[in-house]
Amino acid sequence: MIEVRNLVKKYGNHLAVDHLNFKIEAGRIYGFLGPNGAGKSTTMNIMTGYLGATEGEVLIDGHDILREPEEAKKHIGYLPEIPPLYMEMTVREYLDFAAELKKIPRQKREDAVTAVEKLVKIKDVEHRLIRNLSKGYRQRVGLAQAVLGFPEIIILDEPTVGLDPKQIIEIRELIRKLAKNHTVILSSHILAEVREVCDYILIISRGRLVASDTPENLERLLGESETVEIEAKASSAEIREILKNVPGIEQITIRRGTEETTYADILQKKGEDIRERVFLAFADRKIPLLMLKTTRPSLEDVFMELTQKNTVPDAFARRLIQEREEDRENAGSL
Repeated sequence: MIEVRNLVKKYGNHLAVDHLNFKIEAGRIYGFLGPNGAGKSTTMNIMTGYLGATEGEVLIDGHDILREPEEAKKHIGYLPEIPPLYMEMTVREYLDFAAELKKIPRQKREDAVTAVEKLVKIKDVEHRLIRNLSKGYRQRVGLAQAVLGFPEIIILDEPTVGLDPKQIIEIRELIRKLAKNHTVILSSHILAEVREVCDYILIISRGRLVASDTPENLERLLGESETVEIEAKASSAEIREILKNVPGIEQITIRRGTEETTYADILQKKGEDIRERVFLAFADRKIPLLMLKTTRPSLEDVFMELTQKNTVPDAFARRLIQEREEDRENAGSL
């Protein structure tokens, strides 16, 4: 549906997007992640035709966004981080204007505008000036403009920024609803939001793609070893004494607990599951375990690992190389 090939964007000597390659397939919610200055918004602006590229190409349903912008843009609805609103218009006037720009046939415009007003729940404010609306309602108006005409691809750049918790929940629910019939690309700094809403994630850093996979696989690939966390009614010395004979342990980190208890983080060796061994070891000594649980790397851990270092972890590097080899094989078979 969308194919980004060898995309480069330079601002003078600054390389904002560095030979970026990825594909967007139909029927998914994609999360587009990266720290400030990583090139997220620049990439989105190129994908939607707002910016030109220094090198490379973006194909939207087979149409080059730079060479065939009119055909390519028919397939895209875009909500920038700052919605492009005209404050002196009413909501209805603005959406009618947007429908005209999108070349929705005149006889279908009224029904099309009414449909998106109901979808994003702004029908009751359609006759109010946009400048008199709250930020949450303005965001909804911008989203209505993006969805108008119901294009196959909806691209949302920070759609929940600045909204209150209730508004954020409502926008998330709307994104899930849109995903039933559209492909959605969502850029956000809120990792919990991406983890909850998206089923595929692209992470870029310094203008390069450093990971692309489902949230679950990203967490699994980073965490080659899991940590077992315990709380026991024992001193740190007693815990170390009990655990020293338990096989499969890589490292033990003791943390202070209450006056009677102590916490410990136990790093397992790759491929090991030591939970039963740990439980039995404490039971043999008749020392109560108040907590025993496994912790895995979170999406936040993945994000920090990938965006704070210049190197890509081996697991991700192997996955990216494999995907590129498959792409070349597929291209050769056509």
